[in-house]
Amino acid sequence: MPRSPKLGSCPMIQFTLYSRSYCHLCDDMLAQLQTHLQEGAFAVAVIDVDADEALLALYDELVPVLVGRKPSGQEQQICHYFLDVVKLKAFLHE
Repeated sequence: MPRSPKLGSCPMIQFTLYSRSYCHLCDDMLAQLQTHLQEGAFAVAVIDVDADEALLALYDELVPVLVGRKPSGQEQQICHYFLDVVKLKAFLHE
């Protein structure tokens, strides 16, 4: 799964996609996320919840889960199961 830092000189919005290796919904969300973020400064980290017991307990039945963090440190769960474009845009424009 690709990770995409862009525009290194700009403050980055960071996204974490809590995922698992055999999850087609996770792959779909990552692909959709990247198409919606082509023009901005962002980084996407994909974390396998099955590799960490605490994350598994937190996100097991919800994956994929998209969490965003702004340069200010503000973090927010944006959506799970499917990419919610309305919530993503709201997060980006807050």
